[in-house]
Amino acid sequence: MTVEPVLVQIAKAIVIFLLILNIVPQILLLERKLLGRFQARYGPNRVGLRGLGQPLADVLKLLSKERFTPDTAVPWMMAIAPVISIVTAVATLAIIPFGPQGAWGGDLGLYGIDVPIGVLYFFAFGSLSFYALMLGGWASGSKYSFLGAMRSAAQLISYEIAIGLSLLGVVLMAGSLSFVDIVEAQGSGGKGIWFFIPQIVGFLVFMVAGFAETARAPFDLPEADAEIVAGYNTEYGGMRFGSFFMAEYIEVIVISGVAVACFFGGWHGPGPEWLAPIWVLAKMFVFVILFIWVRATLPRLRYDQLMSFGWKVLIPIATLNVLITAIVLVV
Repeated sequence: MTVEPVLVQIAKAIVIFLLILNIVPQILLLERKLLGRFQARYGPNRVGLRGLGQPLADVLKLLSKERFTPDTAVPWMMAIAPVISIVTAVATLAIIPFGPQGAWGGDLGLYGIDVPIGVLYFFAFGSLSFYALMLGGWASGSKYSFLGAMRSAAQLISYEIAIGLSLLGVVLMAGSLSFVDIVEAQGSGGKGIWFFIPQIVGFLVFMVAGFAETARAPFDLPEADAEIVAGYNTEYGGMRFGSFFMAEYIEVIVISGVAVACFFGGWHGPGPEWLAPIWVLAKMFVFVILFIWVRATLPRLRYDQLMSFGWKVLIPIATLNVLITAIVLVV
């Protein structure tokens, strides 16, 4: 594997980020439209043609709102929390592989960076993102925000172990922690089988824990607007709130990208090699639809139910899956 110049890697990461930055508003519009259909209503249909201008209207609305800082808050810490949320989400996005080297000519791979410890990189920044919720909730000076922050901390230790173990079976089968190597191991030059088939249990655990990772329904307990009035977000407005909101959707894209890379063959699909990024985006689109579908279908779990499910169900199943995978590979 060749080591690309740092400037080239940075340029690729910026291009991929700008692409995703333009996709996020479209996902928001798609979610609102689909939720409308799921709930037997129209959804956005006023701004632009059939409501297509709604994301732009939402951004302008957030930009025009006044920033509010409570007297009991810690201002600098409250301001830095959304920044941490965005930075960690974007940094994780850089390792999602959209195509192999040479897919569109030259020797460049269609990914921001390919680090040999890509899976550990994903875990590290996924864990760091929770500090944004902790700092934002604690520094807001609100009891509801603080409750949301404590929930996010307890939720982290419930699912983080499970999501790590769920990918360990994939790492054992691929023999590498690099996402690019994992995707290549599922192609014709590797084992030739998508890891979704032998690692179906790991995939299911990963997806359940992935919903908790993104704090999306039915695991949106750090916000839980019906219980703690939006939790860590309670005192945030304007683009500070918008930053948390954007980071959540980037995390959805990241979890979808990791699922595609680790379980569904990444860029592999029928047709010529230049279709690689299209296959990745198409597969990710299916997972984004799944996130929206689950939000519209399942009710929010109770706090104790999530903790019990994480420790008593997800972790034992994920551990058993790793043990069986290791035994099969050795034998």
